[in-house]
Amino acid sequence: MQGTREHSDEFVGFKDGWRGVIERDYVELDWRAVRGLNRLGGTVLGTSRTNPFVSGLDDRTVYTALKESGIDALIAIGGEGTLSVAAKLQSGGVDVIGVPKTIDNDLSATDYSFGFDTAVEVATEAIDRIQTSGEAHRRCMVVEVMGRNAGWIALHAGIASSAHAILIPEVKSSISQICHWVESTRERGRTPLIVVAEGFALDVMDAPHHRHGLDTFGRPRLGGIGDILAPLIESETGIESRCTTLGYIQRGAVPTAFDRVLATRMGMAAVRAVHESRCGTMVAARGTELVSVPLKDAVSELKTVPVNRWFEAATLFG
Repeated sequence: MQGTREHSDEFVGFKDGWRGVIERDYVELDWRAVRGLNRLGGTVLGTSRTNPFVSGLDDRTVYTALKESGIDALIAIGGEGTLSVAAKLQSGGVDVIGVPKTIDNDLSATDYSFGFDTAVEVATEAIDRIQTSGEAHRRCMVVEVMGRNAGWIALHAGIASSAHAILIPEVKSSISQICHWVESTRERGRTPLIVVAEGFALDVMDAPHHRHGLDTFGRPRLGGIGDILAPLIESETGIESRCTTLGYIQRGAVPTAFDRVLATRMGMAAVRAVHESRCGTMVAARGTELVSVPLKDAVSELKTVPVNRWFEAATLFG
Protein backbone atom coordinates (compact mmCIF):
# COMPACT_ATOMS: atom_id res chain seq x y z
CA MET A 1 0.00 0.00 0.00
CA GLN A 2 2.77 2.44 0.90
CA GLY A 3 4.58 1.86 -2.39
CA THR A 4 1.49 2.31 -4.53
CA ARG A 5 0.09 5.28 -2.61
CA GLU A 6 3.25 7.29 -2.04
CA HIS A 7 5.41 6.32 -5.00
CA SER A 8 3.01 4.87 -7.61
CA ASP A 9 5.10 1.68 -7.60
CA GLU A 10 3.97 -1.42 -9.43
CA PHE A 11 4.51 -4.74 -7.66
CA VAL A 12 4.60 -8.33 -8.87
CA GLY A 13 5.01 -11.49 -6.82
CA PHE A 14 7.03 -14.43 -8.14
CA LYS A 15 5.37 -17.79 -7.52
CA ASP A 16 7.21 -20.50 -5.61
CA GLY A 17 10.26 -18.45 -4.75
CA TRP A 18 13.25 -18.62 -7.07
CA ARG A 19 11.46 -21.07 -9.37
CA GLY A 20 9.04 -18.32 -10.29
CA VAL A 21 11.88 -15.90 -10.97
CA ILE A 22 13.70 -18.32 -13.28
CA GLU A 23 10.51 -19.27 -15.15
CA ARG A 24 9.12 -15.70 -15.18
CA ASP A 25 6.03 -16.96 -13.37
CA TYR A 26 4.54 -14.01 -11.50
CA VAL A 27 1.29 -12.26 -10.66
CA GLU A 28 0.48 -8.60 -10.25
CA LEU A 29 0.14 -7.47 -6.65
CA ASP A 30 -2.13 -4.46 -6.28
CA TRP A 31 -3.96 -3.49 -3.11
CA ARG A 32 -6.84 -5.82 -3.94
CA ALA A 33 -4.52 -8.82 -4.25
CA VAL A 34 -2.98 -8.33 -0.81
CA ARG A 35 -6.12 -7.35 1.08
CA GLY A 36 -6.46 -9.29 4.35
CA LEU A 37 -3.20 -11.24 3.97
CA ASN A 38 -1.94 -10.33 7.45
CA ARG A 39 -4.46 -12.76 8.93
CA LEU A 40 -3.27 -15.70 6.84
CA GLY A 41 -0.44 -18.10 7.56
CA GLY A 42 1.96 -19.47 4.98
CA THR A 43 2.41 -17.68 1.68
CA VAL A 44 -0.12 -17.06 -1.07
CA LEU A 45 2.72 -17.04 -3.60
CA GLY A 46 3.93 -20.50 -2.65
CA THR A 47 7.51 -21.55 -2.03
CA SER A 48 10.07 -24.08 -3.22
CA ARG A 49 13.59 -25.27 -2.55
CA THR A 50 14.78 -24.00 -5.94
CA ASN A 51 18.33 -22.69 -5.96
CA PRO A 52 19.03 -20.62 -9.11
CA PHE A 53 22.77 -21.16 -8.66
CA VAL A 54 22.62 -24.94 -8.24
CA SER A 55 25.08 -26.95 -10.29
CA GLY A 56 23.80 -27.59 -13.80
CA LEU A 57 21.82 -24.35 -14.11
CA ASP A 58 23.29 -21.47 -16.11
CA ASP A 59 24.43 -18.80 -13.64
CA ARG A 60 23.02 -16.05 -15.86
CA THR A 61 19.52 -17.52 -16.14
CA VAL A 62 18.16 -15.73 -13.09
CA TYR A 63 19.72 -12.41 -14.12
CA THR A 64 18.23 -12.64 -17.59
CA ALA A 65 14.83 -13.55 -16.17
CA LEU A 66 14.78 -10.51 -13.88
CA LYS A 67 15.84 -8.18 -16.67
CA GLU A 68 13.26 -9.51 -19.11
CA SER A 69 10.56 -9.28 -16.43
CA GLY A 70 11.27 -5.55 -16.12
CA ILE A 71 12.25 -5.70 -12.45
CA ASP A 72 13.84 -2.49 -11.15
CA ALA A 73 14.34 -3.76 -7.58
CA LEU A 74 13.79 -7.11 -5.93
CA ILE A 75 12.51 -7.54 -2.37
CA ALA A 76 13.54 -11.01 -1.22
CA ILE A 77 11.56 -12.35 1.74
CA GLY A 78 12.90 -15.45 3.42
CA GLY A 79 15.47 -17.18 5.55
CA GLU A 80 19.10 -18.18 5.21
CA GLY A 81 18.73 -19.94 1.85
CA THR A 82 16.65 -17.24 0.17
CA LEU A 83 18.76 -14.36 1.44
CA SER A 84 22.04 -16.08 0.54
CA VAL A 85 20.82 -16.17 -3.06
CA ALA A 86 19.70 -12.52 -2.72
CA ALA A 87 23.18 -11.51 -1.54
CA LYS A 88 24.75 -13.26 -4.52
CA LEU A 89 22.33 -11.49 -6.89
CA GLN A 90 23.25 -8.15 -5.34
CA SER A 91 26.93 -8.82 -5.94
CA GLY A 92 25.98 -9.62 -9.55
CA GLY A 93 24.38 -6.22 -10.08
CA VAL A 94 20.73 -6.73 -9.10
CA ASP A 95 19.20 -4.18 -6.72
CA VAL A 96 17.97 -6.28 -3.78
CA ILE A 97 16.45 -5.59 -0.39
CA GLY A 98 16.18 -8.47 2.07
CA VAL A 99 13.37 -9.05 4.55
CA PRO A 100 13.94 -11.73 7.23
CA LYS A 101 11.16 -14.30 7.37
CA THR A 102 11.97 -17.57 9.11
CA ILE A 103 10.45 -19.45 12.02
CA ASP A 104 13.97 -20.54 13.03
CA ASN A 105 14.98 -16.98 14.05
CA ASP A 106 18.53 -17.87 13.00
CA LEU A 107 19.44 -14.89 10.82
CA SER A 108 22.30 -12.75 12.02
CA ALA A 109 21.87 -8.99 12.36
CA THR A 110 18.19 -9.07 13.39
CA ASP A 111 16.73 -9.69 16.84
CA TYR A 112 13.61 -11.29 15.42
CA SER A 113 12.24 -12.48 12.10
CA PHE A 114 8.50 -12.69 11.62
CA GLY A 115 7.17 -16.22 11.76
CA PHE A 116 9.19 -17.09 14.85
CA ASP A 117 6.70 -15.82 17.42
CA THR A 118 3.86 -17.68 15.71
CA ALA A 119 5.86 -20.92 15.59
CA VAL A 120 6.68 -20.66 19.30
CA GLU A 121 3.03 -19.98 20.14
CA VAL A 122 1.85 -23.01 18.15
CA ALA A 123 4.57 -25.24 19.60
CA THR A 124 3.78 -24.15 23.15
CA GLU A 125 0.07 -24.86 22.74
CA ALA A 126 0.81 -28.29 21.25
CA ILE A 127 3.30 -29.15 24.01
CA ASP A 128 0.75 -28.19 26.67
CA ARG A 129 -1.73 -30.64 25.13
CA ILE A 130 0.87 -33.39 24.85
CA GLN A 131 1.84 -32.87 28.49
CA THR A 132 -1.79 -33.42 29.49
CA SER A 133 -1.71 -36.83 27.79
CA GLY A 134 1.62 -37.65 29.42
CA GLU A 135 0.26 -36.86 32.86
CA ALA A 136 -2.76 -39.09 32.30
CA HIS A 137 -0.57 -42.08 31.42
CA ARG A 138 2.45 -41.12 33.57
CA ARG A 139 4.70 -41.28 30.55
CA CYS A 140 7.81 -39.32 29.71
CA MET A 141 6.93 -37.19 26.70
CA VAL A 142 9.61 -36.17 24.21
CA VAL A 143 8.54 -33.40 21.84
CA GLU A 144 10.68 -32.61 18.79
CA VAL A 145 10.40 -29.11 17.33
CA MET A 146 11.89 -27.40 14.28
CA GLY A 147 14.77 -24.93 14.19
CA ARG A 148 17.47 -26.59 12.09
CA ASN A 149 20.84 -25.74 13.68
CA ALA A 150 19.52 -23.10 16.07
CA GLY A 151 17.60 -23.92 19.22
CA TRP A 152 15.46 -20.77 19.52
CA ILE A 153 12.07 -22.46 19.09
CA ALA A 154 12.99 -25.25 21.50
CA LEU A 155 14.31 -22.80 24.09
CA HIS A 156 11.34 -20.43 24.03
CA ALA A 157 8.64 -23.11 23.75
CA GLY A 158 10.41 -25.23 26.36
CA ILE A 159 10.58 -22.42 28.89
CA ALA A 160 6.98 -21.39 28.17
CA SER A 161 5.71 -24.95 28.74
CA SER A 162 7.88 -25.56 31.85
CA ALA A 163 9.78 -28.42 30.20
CA HIS A 164 11.93 -30.54 32.50
CA ALA A 165 14.76 -30.52 29.95
CA ILE A 166 15.42 -28.54 26.78
CA LEU A 167 17.85 -30.02 24.27
CA ILE A 168 19.31 -27.70 21.64
CA PRO A 169 22.00 -27.97 18.93
CA GLU A 170 24.25 -25.48 20.70
CA VAL A 171 24.74 -27.73 23.75
CA LYS A 172 25.43 -31.46 23.61
CA SER A 173 24.16 -33.65 26.45
CA SER A 174 24.68 -37.28 27.36
CA ILE A 175 21.85 -39.79 27.62
CA SER A 176 22.80 -40.30 31.26
CA GLN A 177 22.29 -36.60 31.98
CA ILE A 178 18.94 -36.60 30.19
CA CYS A 179 17.83 -39.67 32.13
CA HIS A 180 18.91 -37.99 35.37
CA TRP A 181 16.57 -35.08 34.59
CA VAL A 182 13.79 -37.54 33.76
CA GLU A 183 14.23 -39.59 36.93
CA SER A 184 14.53 -36.57 39.24
CA THR A 185 11.32 -35.19 37.72
CA ARG A 186 9.51 -38.49 38.37
CA GLU A 187 10.85 -38.58 41.95
CA ARG A 188 9.16 -35.22 42.56
CA GLY A 189 5.88 -36.75 41.47
CA ARG A 190 5.86 -34.98 38.10
CA THR A 191 5.52 -36.31 34.58
CA PRO A 192 8.76 -35.72 32.62
CA LEU A 193 8.57 -33.46 29.56
CA ILE A 194 11.54 -33.15 27.20
CA VAL A 195 11.60 -30.55 24.40
CA VAL A 196 14.27 -31.27 21.78
CA ALA A 197 15.29 -29.29 18.72
CA GLU A 198 15.60 -31.26 15.48
CA GLY A 199 19.28 -30.31 15.23
CA PHE A 200 20.24 -31.61 18.69
CA ALA A 201 22.95 -34.27 18.90
CA LEU A 202 23.93 -36.47 21.82
CA ASP A 203 27.52 -36.21 23.00
CA VAL A 204 28.32 -39.52 21.27
CA MET A 205 27.01 -38.31 17.89
CA ASP A 206 29.29 -36.69 15.32
CA ALA A 207 26.45 -34.73 13.67
CA PRO A 208 22.70 -34.11 14.03
CA HIS A 209 20.49 -36.99 12.95
CA HIS A 210 19.09 -36.72 9.43
CA ARG A 211 17.51 -39.41 7.33
CA HIS A 212 16.19 -37.54 4.30
CA GLY A 213 19.38 -36.49 2.50
CA LEU A 214 20.25 -32.93 1.49
CA ASP A 215 18.18 -30.07 0.12
CA THR A 216 19.11 -28.03 -2.98
CA PHE A 217 21.24 -25.72 -0.85
CA GLY A 218 23.31 -28.67 0.36
CA ARG A 219 21.85 -28.65 3.87
CA PRO A 220 20.85 -31.87 5.68
CA ARG A 221 17.10 -32.44 6.05
CA LEU A 222 17.07 -32.77 9.81
CA GLY A 223 14.58 -34.69 11.91
CA GLY A 224 14.11 -37.88 13.89
CA ILE A 225 16.21 -37.27 17.00
CA GLY A 226 13.10 -37.53 19.20
CA ASP A 227 12.45 -41.06 17.90
CA ILE A 228 15.99 -41.98 18.95
CA LEU A 229 15.77 -40.44 22.41
CA ALA A 230 12.43 -41.86 23.59
CA PRO A 231 13.43 -45.55 23.37
CA LEU A 232 16.79 -44.78 24.99
CA ILE A 233 15.12 -43.01 27.91
CA GLU A 234 12.67 -45.86 28.41
CA SER A 235 15.46 -48.45 28.24
CA GLU A 236 17.65 -46.59 30.74
CA THR A 237 14.98 -45.51 33.23
CA GLY A 238 12.17 -48.02 32.85
CA ILE A 239 9.75 -45.10 32.43
CA GLU A 240 7.42 -45.50 29.48
CA SER A 241 8.37 -42.82 26.96
CA ARG A 242 6.76 -41.50 23.81
CA CYS A 243 7.91 -39.07 21.12
CA THR A 244 5.82 -36.56 19.20
CA THR A 245 7.34 -34.65 16.29
CA LEU A 246 5.45 -31.42 15.74
CA GLY A 247 6.89 -30.93 12.25
CA TYR A 248 4.91 -28.77 9.86
CA ILE A 249 2.18 -28.06 12.40
CA GLN A 250 4.50 -25.22 13.44
CA ARG A 251 4.13 -23.62 10.02
CA GLY A 252 1.12 -22.01 8.43
CA ALA A 253 -0.76 -21.06 11.59
CA VAL A 254 -2.74 -17.86 11.99
CA PRO A 255 -0.03 -15.26 12.69
CA THR A 256 0.27 -13.78 16.16
CA ALA A 257 -0.31 -10.06 16.63
CA PHE A 258 3.45 -9.60 17.16
CA ASP A 259 4.26 -11.19 13.80
CA ARG A 260 1.53 -9.23 12.00
CA VAL A 261 2.90 -5.94 13.27
CA LEU A 262 6.53 -6.88 12.59
CA ALA A 263 5.79 -8.07 9.04
CA THR A 264 3.83 -4.90 8.24
CA ARG A 265 6.57 -2.62 9.56
CA MET A 266 9.29 -4.56 7.73
CA GLY A 267 7.38 -4.41 4.46
CA MET A 268 7.06 -0.64 4.72
CA ALA A 269 10.72 -0.34 5.66
CA ALA A 270 11.73 -2.40 2.61
CA VAL A 271 9.88 -0.04 0.27
CA ARG A 272 11.54 2.96 1.91
CA ALA A 273 14.94 1.32 1.52
CA VAL A 274 14.41 0.90 -2.22
CA HIS A 275 13.46 4.55 -2.70
CA GLU A 276 16.33 5.73 -0.51
CA SER A 277 18.83 3.77 -2.62
CA ARG A 278 19.77 1.39 0.19
CA CYS A 279 19.80 -1.75 -1.95
CA GLY A 280 22.10 -4.51 -0.83
CA THR A 281 20.73 -4.30 2.70
CA MET A 282 18.32 -6.25 4.86
CA VAL A 283 15.66 -4.79 7.11
CA ALA A 284 16.55 -5.78 10.68
CA ALA A 285 14.84 -5.48 14.04
CA ARG A 286 16.99 -3.97 16.78
CA GLY A 287 14.94 -3.70 19.92
CA THR A 288 11.80 -1.81 18.90
CA GLU A 289 13.49 -0.08 15.96
CA LEU A 290 14.03 -1.19 12.36
CA VAL A 291 17.41 -0.57 10.75
CA SER A 292 19.19 -1.46 7.50
CA VAL A 293 22.17 -3.82 7.67
CA PRO A 294 24.39 -5.11 4.85
CA LEU A 295 22.75 -8.16 3.31
CA LYS A 296 26.01 -10.09 3.38
CA ASP A 297 26.25 -9.60 7.15
CA ALA A 298 22.80 -11.10 7.64
CA VAL A 299 23.82 -14.42 6.08
CA SER A 300 27.49 -14.55 7.07
CA GLU A 301 26.79 -16.77 10.07
CA LEU A 302 23.87 -18.35 11.88
CA LYS A 303 22.42 -16.66 14.93
CA THR A 304 22.50 -19.45 17.48
CA VAL A 305 21.37 -19.56 21.10
CA PRO A 306 24.04 -18.17 23.46
CA VAL A 307 25.11 -20.92 25.83
CA ASN A 308 24.39 -18.73 28.86
CA ARG A 309 20.74 -18.55 27.78
CA TRP A 310 20.55 -22.34 27.91
CA PHE A 311 22.27 -22.52 31.30
CA GLU A 312 19.79 -19.95 32.57
CA ALA A 313 16.95 -22.32 31.61
CA ALA A 314 18.86 -25.42 32.81
CA THR A 315 18.60 -24.30 36.45
CA LEU A 316 14.95 -25.39 36.22
CA PHE A 317 15.57 -28.82 34.65
CA GLY A 318 14.69 -32.04 36.43
